[in-house]
Amino acid sequence: MNRRHVLASALSLATSSLATLPLTYAPAIAAKTSDHDAAIKKVETYLNGLKSLSARFLQVDSEGNVAKGKLYMRRPGRLRFEYDAPSPLLIVADGVWLVLYDKELNQVNRFPLYETPLGVLVDDPVDLREKVQVVAVEKGLGVLRIRIVDRELPDEGWIGITFTEPPMLLRQWKIKDAQGGITALSLTDIRVNRKLEGELFHFSDPPAFKE
Repeated sequence: MNRRHVLASALSLATSSLATLPLTYAPAIAAKTSDHDAAIKKVETYLNGLKSLSARFLQVDSEGNVAKGKLYMRRPGRLRFEYDAPSPLLIVADGVWLVLYDKELNQVNRFPLYETPLGVLVDDPVDLREKVQVVAVEKGLGVLRIRIVDRELPDEGWIGITFTEPPMLLRQWKIKDAQGGITALSLTDIRVNRKLEGELFHFSDPPAFKE
């Protein structure tokens, strides 16, 4: 595992914004407007009913670098990515900030949660029509995929989310950053709507950062 590339992939989760896609997607969407709207509504209903989720994750970037760990998610606004050793990374969202902590470098970076792609998954309520736009819907046997862009920030990237059904379950998301790199995060051992302690989503600066 290349630590530098894993850090870059984690940063893409934290810092990439969403953006418009090539116009080649537009005709396919327009041709099936009713199906498109129904899919958006289904995803919104599912995410708004998803109060908490825990899972194992597998993160793969464009260069094939792999990292694993445990994900905890609780709406509204709470996330925790615990990377397995040897990765020194920890990502925590407390409802306002998304914190990226490199334990090896003792380095902390904070980003406004709802200016990151992950904010759309833990918003309350989840609204896929106001600040963002679903520009592509793909339905297959037991699979539903959507691709989301930010309405106001062009040329910065996108997030694609994959669900399996029935029953509907969040399985994967992919984030494309402004440089064209794609980070995919796939979930296994998924548990939903179970109690998750608030301490999981609290981050205290390491001693070197305190006055």
